[in-house]
Amino acid sequence: MVSNNGFFDNLNKKTNVTEQQLKSVANSINPGDLKDEKKVRALISQISTLAGVPVSKQKEDQIVNYLVNNKLNPQQMQAMIQMFMKPKK
Repeated sequence: MVSNNGFFDNLNKKTNVTEQQLKSVANSINPGDLKDEKKVRALISQISTLAGVPVSKQKEDQIVNYLVNNKLNPQQMQAMIQMFMKPKK
C-alpha cells in the first residue's frame, strides 16, 4: 500500500508547506466555495502566499475557470496542487 506521506514530503520540499498546513486549508473549504469565483481567488491567494509561490493572473484565471466550472474529485485536487508546484516558464 502506497502512503500519501511521499506526496506531502515532496510538497514540503518544494513549497515549505507542511501536511498540517495543507490539511488546515482543505478543512476550511466548503464544497460550495469552489463555485464562488471570489472565494476561489481568495483560496488561490492564500495557498500561493502559504507556499511562497507566485501565481500569475493567467494561471489564476485558469484555476478559477476550472474550479468554478467543474466538479472536483480527489485525484483532480492532487493534479491542481501539482499545477501550483510547476515552475514558471
